[in-house]
Amino acid sequence: MKKQTEQNVFPKDFLWGASTASHQVEGNTYNQWTVWELQHANEMTASAAHRLSWIPEWEKFKAEAETPENYLSGVGVRHYELYKHDFDILQKLNMNSFRFGIEWSRVEPEEGVWNAEALAHYTEYIEELLKRGVEPVLNLWHWTMPVWFTDKGGFEKRSNIVYFERFVKKMCDELPIKKLKYIITLNEPNVYASFGYATGEWPPNKKNWLAFFKVYYNLTIAHKRSYKILKKHRRGLQVGVASQLANIQPKRPHNWLDIVATKWMRYFWNWWFLNRINRQQDYVGFNYYFTDYYSFKQYKGRKNQFFHRDNPGLPKNNLGWYMEPEGIYALLVRVNAHYKKPIIIAENGVADADDKYRKWWIEETVVAMERALSEGIQLKGYFHWSLLDNFEWAYGWWPKFGLVHVDRKTMRRTVRPSAKFYAEKIDEISQG
Repeated sequence: MKKQTEQNVFPKDFLWGASTASHQVEGNTYNQWTVWELQHANEMTASAAHRLSWIPEWEKFKAEAETPENYLSGVGVRHYELYKHDFDILQKLNMNSFRFGIEWSRVEPEEGVWNAEALAHYTEYIEELLKRGVEPVLNLWHWTMPVWFTDKGGFEKRSNIVYFERFVKKMCDELPIKKLKYIITLNEPNVYASFGYATGEWPPNKKNWLAFFKVYYNLTIAHKRSYKILKKHRRGLQVGVASQLANIQPKRPHNWLDIVATKWMRYFWNWWFLNRINRQQDYVGFNYYFTDYYSFKQYKGRKNQFFHRDNPGLPKNNLGWYMEPEGIYALLVRVNAHYKKPIIIAENGVADADDKYRKWWIEETVVAMERALSEGIQLKGYFHWSLLDNFEWAYGWWPKFGLVHVDRKTMRRTVRPSAKFYAEKIDEISQG
């Protein structure tokens, strides 16, 4: 219990939850990612040391990272079958909300052909959450798409957006969306466009800035059209996206070149997409993992200067990402200043196989949220990434983000100590 002198700034209806994504947990999906996994598993295995040997504790993760099976999502963690069991865990951890994804490739495996079994499953899934008093937060698109859609060029072609519109309309017609309060249309469009079309690390493995800008811009159109469809279906539905935002800071706070670099990176990474959809978002949803420090440096042998990410060496999580959980406060302040709208933290977590940092991460994040709320920022919810250990895209299975550990041989779920701490914190705040 809180001391009587302390004021609980969290609203009574604050959303305390966790997130998942369909492809990362369900298992037995068939989409452009599963095709890519099968094509590249051996290549990813062979290049693992070159790509990852710099990370902390590489020797610990080496064996798994150098195994082809690591790069195959396969049966996932069988969440598609075991979701009721996972909801039991969710409730035991005192969460009142849950963010999840719809797998487009399941419900429309062939163009214009709808899978009745999958539609019934997602209907039952939502109804089960509602029956338990858990607020469902539905995410329509989390990077995966039917193979037939990507064969047509995916979001690189503006004419293909009509297929996504049709998918959204079908979800409105078939799922109990009128019973929901919150929907996320797109997850991290900035990450998807960058890794798929600029750096070429993800499917479709393009390194083409023109293609990047086409996809990125077309995703703004996809969101706007989806927003219109969803609001027509239910006027009171709260619709937004989950963009990945970083707490971007100048390495040298009084150096004007570093300040310019920082302002450019904030605009390009954080604000470009959100600015273009601002009139079509009822809340600002974002995912937070990174505080990044930028400087403007000149490199030997080059006449030009470049933006350079220059983060502290420690602390780092298992993926080698610099950790500064309290940086979410500064980001909340800037998001509020830009948009003056309610905010939902749709993802926030840490790759931490030994559960060394997650409790600290959660505690610092809660303190940062309390500070933001005390200053009048309209923060509506927090979703930890992730409820379960899951398939972490191009990294595969070895990074562990779950509040709940999953043994993939037995599919046994084990609640981590940090998850129990999160549950206690939710209960303490709710009772305060």
